[in-house]
Amino acid sequence: MFKNYLKIAWRNLRRRKGFTIINILGLSLGFGCSILIFLFVSHHMSYDTFHKNSDRIYRVVTEMHQDKVEYISSVPPGFVNEFRTDYVYAEKVGKLVNDYNRVIDVETNTDKIKFKQNVVFAEKELFQIFNFPLVDGTNNIGLEEPNTALVTEEMANKMFGNENPVGKTFTIDGKEPIRITAILRDLPKTSQIKGDIFVSFKTLENYNKIMASETWAGINPTLQCYALLKPDQNISQIEDKFGQLVEKNRPNSNNVHHYKLQPLAEVHFNPDYGGDTNKKTLWTFSLIGLFLLIMACINFINIATAQSVHRSKEVGIRKVLGGNKKQLFWQFMAETFIISIAAFLIGLALSLLTLPYFNSIFDLELTHEGLLGVRFFMFSAFLLLLVAILSGSYPGVLIARILPILALKQKLSTTNTGSLNIRKTLVVVQFSISIVLIIATLVISKQIKYAVNSDLGFDKEAMVMVNLPGKLAPERKEGLKERISTLSGVEKITACASAPAASTWTWGTSMKYANRPEEEPFYVEAKIADEDYLATFDLDLVAGRNFILKDSIQEVLVNETLSKKLGLASPDELIGKKVKIAHIQANIVGVVADFHDQTFHGNINPIFMAPDPNWFYEFGIKVNMANKEKTLTEIEKLWSSVFPNYVFEYTFLDDKVAQSYKREKQFLALTNLFSILAIIIGCLGIYGLISFFVVQKTKEIGIRKVLGGSVRSILILITGDFLKLILVSGLIASPIAWYFLNDWLEGFAYRTQMSWWVFGIAIGGLLLITMITVSYQSIKAALANPVKSLRTE
Repeated sequence: MFKNYLKIAWRNLRRRKGFTIINILGLSLGFGCSILIFLFVSHHMSYDTFHKNSDRIYRVVTEMHQDKVEYISSVPPGFVNEFRTDYVYAEKVGKLVNDYNRVIDVETNTDKIKFKQNVVFAEKELFQIFNFPLVDGTNNIGLEEPNTALVTEEMANKMFGNENPVGKTFTIDGKEPIRITAILRDLPKTSQIKGDIFVSFKTLENYNKIMASETWAGINPTLQCYALLKPDQNISQIEDKFGQLVEKNRPNSNNVHHYKLQPLAEVHFNPDYGGDTNKKTLWTFSLIGLFLLIMACINFINIATAQSVHRSKEVGIRKVLGGNKKQLFWQFMAETFIISIAAFLIGLALSLLTLPYFNSIFDLELTHEGLLGVRFFMFSAFLLLLVAILSGSYPGVLIARILPILALKQKLSTTNTGSLNIRKTLVVVQFSISIVLIIATLVISKQIKYAVNSDLGFDKEAMVMVNLPGKLAPERKEGLKERISTLSGVEKITACASAPAASTWTWGTSMKYANRPEEEPFYVEAKIADEDYLATFDLDLVAGRNFILKDSIQEVLVNETLSKKLGLASPDELIGKKVKIAHIQANIVGVVADFHDQTFHGNINPIFMAPDPNWFYEFGIKVNMANKEKTLTEIEKLWSSVFPNYVFEYTFLDDKVAQSYKREKQFLALTNLFSILAIIIGCLGIYGLISFFVVQKTKEIGIRKVLGGSVRSILILITGDFLKLILVSGLIASPIAWYFLNDWLEGFAYRTQMSWWVFGIAIGGLLLITMITVSYQSIKAALANPVKSLRTE
């Protein structure tokens, strides 16, 4: 019996090749999209799940309760040891500091190599908390002595090739040799902790004394504190105890700084603390994938019911010959399964073909290996079953219920092949999904353009940021700066720790202003730069003057936000006042107009600027874009003459600013893709429904033409319903889109408005696409011979 079902199903599908192709195409797009989303979600959900005690591993983070709650993925350096020694809640507590773009020098038996690499300064406890195994299978982590390190297999091969790296040395920024004590297996791609070189934490003092100290003076997000808690601990009780640490070390900020335990399973999914994504995004993508599949199923239903009239004679004969409803139903379901399986296989092929493009959008390395496990097999089986049931059940029941006498006499009315209202409702669902996605694309694009093109309070155009190699002597930096400034294509140049829109060391609760007896509770962000910083980045002074570069920090600038945080009526009140920020004591000599020091997600921070040549890591160079290539070549030549062993690297500041919205651009790219797929699938569905409408109105069209109806009036008759459906869909989709996108925009402190024209473009654009789609069938029906139309009816 089953073999007969398949044979008949195959014949029917071959007989209606056009509609079969439409169904397979729509479903394959839905399947392909679902498979990509499965790989994407599976990748993110597997983060940090490989650790043995992952349910007991936590990261300690900071909440700052001021005008609003701010989140920092770190704690003061002094917090870690006090947590480790004063509390009995944790089995192990460890910290690490991520350090970026360090220059690594390696000398082998045959060669010398030099490259830039991120370095992690880590305590040995970190490797007792996490499961990062050594190649030799032992637990001899080391990292107890200064100038010792672990490297991964990949890094060991890069440094020493096939030689045994254990016991060999390398240097960081030309300082003391660092000895390799063991080799780590390469860290999984789904590890939140990244790194190939792990240097003992005791070595950090040679590179950053502040970060290596036990200060409570500030917080730098590059420092991370992890703890392996003892079983069955009360998290709220531990967090309450953290308040005692604040009271002990920073009593004035006890109501401002709150230290929290963040489960390891949430580290990857919390953008507030620097996570790469969030579960809301994963759920959103999963739901969109499901909606696209539902749209494809709707296509199948509409086309199947539209074609049921043409199959009525076949159904009538089968019933007269003894066929029952159950047999007819399963015959149609067999056709559905064949189409679903074919569409799934094509969708699988499409997903593999588009996987490189998908990876390029999200900077991932997803492979087909994610499709080989039991989880994907179960997902595929569920998906096929779901699609077959959704697509085939309603048309199957409808065909099985056709009365044989009406079918054989060819008196089957379209009212016998399913409710028109159901079909219209299904199309409204399709239109609504498409409109929501189109609106989302427009709003996300609008917000990104607003963030990138808005006035940030500083000049980012034609600005080249050049990295300086390591901690050079200040004289060498100044000498190179003077030589570059003489180039004809260089308009301005400054030496600094970072550009205005880049985070640096964040100084905190140790700020004391003037003669106030207590320290201020808020954090202040540091911008270390020379006296040319304001002119180069076109920063405005609203009070006072610029600082003067001296042997020690004696003068600082602050921004307007700091003035407001201090509760002063005017920035002029700050001029001449003494301020103590961490270890710095200086006079405020000027107030700078506010500029955006971070993305539009957050508010402008209180900032101080100080000149310290030891912390100048970059040159900011304003170049003449008319001679850009020539100028960059000349800068590189000067660079090479001073630093022949270092690679010249630069970035344009406007590109760096745009890159800070990478996650939003990824979301936009995927939303664009979903919108295009939704429109394509929707157009296929429209084609199916117009087929049904034309069949339903064949007699009416014929009569109208006999009575003198024009082609124009008939076109309005056929397409008028679609206009109404789109308007209804717009009324449904607009508030849904507004609700979810307004929630998304709430994540930005500075955001664009959802203008009315966004909704108008989405609805109007879909209307235009729909009219183009239905025009062929509509014109064909309007031009048909009325005699043939009436005879057919």
